[in-house]
Amino acid sequence: MTEKTIALLENRINDLECQVAFQEQTIEELNDALTQQQLLIAKMQDQMKYVVGKMKNMDSSNMVDPAKEPPPPHY
Repeated sequence: MTEKTIALLENRINDLECQVAFQEQTIEELNDALTQQQLLIAKMQDQMKYVVGKMKNMDSSNMVDPAKEPPPPHY
């Protein structure tokens, strides 16, 4: 191999190493973002379960029957 060929191959290897390093960084950032989203979803699911539980335990006698509700003033 000539010096020129070796230099070209070294440049290509360096370029590939840079691309791999960038891809590894990107994958790590995406993994971190995904982990944060999963934690947020789990927290939101817990909050939703709490709200649903509260709604189920609400006293329905506090709610007015729509049939007994007077019509709005614009009717």
